[in-house]
Amino acid sequence: MTRKELTDKLSIYIPQGKIESQPVERLMDLGKQKDRSVNYLVVEAILEYLDNEEARN
Repeated sequence: MTRKELTDKLSIYIPQGKIESQPVERLMDLGKQKDRSVNYLVVEAILEYLDNEEARN
């Protein structure tokens, strides 16, 4: 079985229980405020999370 290649695209699933906190709408609003795309904000959040978690170990 071959390993699937990484791509430059990312898709996320938002669980039903988290939809009421409106994460997409909030990201869109924040993106407008900071003049950044939603994708940029999501990648920054992921990188920050990884840095924090890796620092713990």
